[in-house]
Order: sequence, then structure tokens, then C-alpha cells
Amino acid sequence: MGLTRREGPLAPDSPTTVNYAIDGPAHKLFAQPFPRRIRAEFAGRTVVDTTRGVLVHETALLPVLYVPFDDVDADALVPTDHSTHCPFKGDASYHSLVVGDRTAENAVWSYPEPKPEAPWLKGYAAFYWNALDAWYDEEEQVFAHLTDPYTRVDVRPTRRHVQVRHGDTVLADSDAPAVLSETGLPNRWYLPRDAVRVELRPSDTRTRCPYKGEARYWTAVLPDGTEIADAAWEYETPLPESSRVAGLLSFWGDGVEVLVDGAPA
Repeated sequence: MGLTRREGPLAPDSPTTVNYAIDGPAHKLFAQPFPRRIRAEFAGRTVVDTTRGVLVHETALLPVLYVPFDDVDADALVPTDHSTHCPFKGDASYHSLVVGDRTAENAVWSYPEPKPEAPWLKGYAAFYWNALDAWYDEEEQVFAHLTDPYTRVDVRPTRRHVQVRHGDTVLADSDAPAVLSETGLPNRWYLPRDAVRVELRPSDTRTRCPYKGEARYWTAVLPDGTEIADAAWEYETPLPESSRVAGLLSFWGDGVEVLVDGAPA
């Protein structure tokens, strides 16, 4: 996403429509300061509080936040014997987070002696995002991962004809959809509820996106009774940058085909 994925300049399949060459290894690292205060909580305690975070972009991976050890609650860190090796960053050491009777084993890693190509990692730690209970960008809670400054979301109304099919069955059909373009991902087409041609039953599935918010999912029920689990999703109360898709439905999944002006999306 952004710099490191889907034809970004640091991606494995970097674009050829350029007038420059990047001289460096196939697997690239790029670190830049994160511009805002970040906090994280575990077991009711703030264990990270920093204005000095660094976002590390790495080829084919989502960016990862590294923070100075000085901005981590040292009393919550317990070193472990676990270690891993990265050919690009070096040997990683691990800490568990321990607060009261809660333990998140090997939730924190760092590179005490990073490879010469990445000396700026020394003295910094990174966290498995889901091992902590909550993350805050300034005062706003964020989910899934931090937003990438090189990623954006645009939503536009359109008069293109969008039809969603499963085999010969039309699931939805609209001449007034919205198209959501998110950096590094295929366009997603969002349709009004009155465009749906089959029964939709609510699913227990929920996902979170730091750019769009929390999505709820729907199972499509075909006329013959066949159920297509999680065939559609909806952001009932999306984040401000994606507010135009509020209450609209998008379709994807096995056997689901989205056609835009008659061509596969």
C-alpha cells in the first residue's frame, strides 16, 4: 500500500513508466518520522506514549511504527529468550508486556544491533498491533494499523452501470453507484440498498479499516436457497474521509462477479 505495495516506488513490481532508477537492493527500507502523538494501552495502562515515532516502510509490507524505548513503559517490559532473524534488519530481540495478571507474550521486538544498512533502528521498539488493547492517534482511537501518509481514499458518485452476479443470478444492479479508490487496491463499487435483487441476511463478521471504519457483512441468499457467506459489506458510520459510502453495499468474494459497463471490475 502506498510506497511499498502495488507498483509503488519501493514495491517488488515498481512501475516502469518513470524517468528514473532507484539504485538499491530489491528489498528496500524507508523510515520517516510519524508527525503526531501516538499512545497505546494494555490492561488499563498506557504503555506507549510518543511524539517521536518512526514509520518504517518495507517492500511488500504495510508500514510499521517504531518508537524509542524511552517512550515505552519500562515497568511493563519483560525480556524473553525469543529471537528472530531478518536478512534486511538483523537479529530481533523480544519482550513480553506484563501488567498485573495480563501478559502479551513476545509482543514487542527490537534490533539491539541492527544491520549497518539500518542503524536508525537501534534504540527503537515495535509492537504487534493486536497484542495491545487500544491505539490512539492524538485523541482518536485507530484500528487495524496506523494510516499511511502515502495512502488516500477517494469516493466519487458515478453513472456507470454496475451489476453484481453469481453465476446466472443478479445480486445487485445499479446505474447510480459510488466508486471508492484506495491507494494500492482495486476500485470498489458501492451500490444503494434498493439496487439489491436478492435477500441479504446479517452476518456476525466485522472488519476494521483505518481509512473507512468498521464494516458489517451480509450473507446473500439466492432464490434456490444457496447462501453466499459475507458476499456484501457495509460501512454504516464510516470515517469522515469515506463518509460518502455510508449505508451503501459493496460485493466481493468467491463466485461473485462485479461488472462495470459490462466488463469485469
